[in-house]
Amino acid sequence: MADNHQDDLLQLIRRVGAFLSLKFPNFPGDLDSRSVGAIAGLAFALVFTWRLLRAPSEPQRRQSKRQAPSASSSGVSGAETVNASSLGALNPAEDSRTQNAIDEFFQPVKPTLGQIVRQRLSEGRKVTCRLLGVILEEKTPEELQKQATVRSSVLEVLLEITKFCDLYLMERVLDDESEKKVLVALKDAGVFTSGGLVKDKVLFCGTENGRTSFVRQLEPDWHIDSNPEITTQLARFIKYQLHISSVKLERPASNVFTAPSLEQFFGCV
Repeated sequence: MADNHQDDLLQLIRRVGAFLSLKFPNFPGDLDSRSVGAIAGLAFALVFTWRLLRAPSEPQRRQSKRQAPSASSSGVSGAETVNASSLGALNPAEDSRTQNAIDEFFQPVKPTLGQIVRQRLSEGRKVTCRLLGVILEEKTPEELQKQATVRSSVLEVLLEITKFCDLYLMERVLDDESEKKVLVALKDAGVFTSGGLVKDKVLFCGTENGRTSFVRQLEPDWHIDSNPEITTQLARFIKYQLHISSVKLERPASNVFTAPSLEQFFGCV
């Protein structure tokens, strides 16, 4: 019976720990002192309850006393042995299991990529992103006239963003053939099948100002770009921006972040 109670307690501790890891991705690092105190109190209460459940019930104690002989010293000694065992003497193996479960409860759980994406984007639900140098290997419109290649290292993050956000991809191109090459590359990478992106959300324009206009019309929570001029121009209008570059902007606005690549911003490298 005590083993059943102990197993139930261990399962409860693990379930509460799993819930907290989902609610607080950086648990316990992102909790304030009050929350930590409350959780510590909860853990203490669980352990205290478990120890009570391990103790025998009152009728069992009385029954042990009735059965204990009183005529001889050996009988008294036997009664004491029975009572000592019935009080639930601590079992080192059981205590170790409980302590391990408590340690596991407070152990930081590594967040999933989906949790990281949501946290880093501050729960933003609409994102616009340029293609050249961010999603694609190519960095200039002239290169797109020859080929378009989706960066393999960014694909996992890109697909995760499409699951959670309303994502729009955009780029300046020099001709219709470049558009086709980009769409084929995205299709072959599985962006239109594995992710939530549709072809209608891949936008093309003939000038850099055209991309700026797209962003302002869509009013995203986040815009991702590698052109410092566009990033600077949009800083007043967009809530957050991510500037992709190995060189940080000079005097960037407080709402502009910089990272060498999209995947590095989400800690995937």
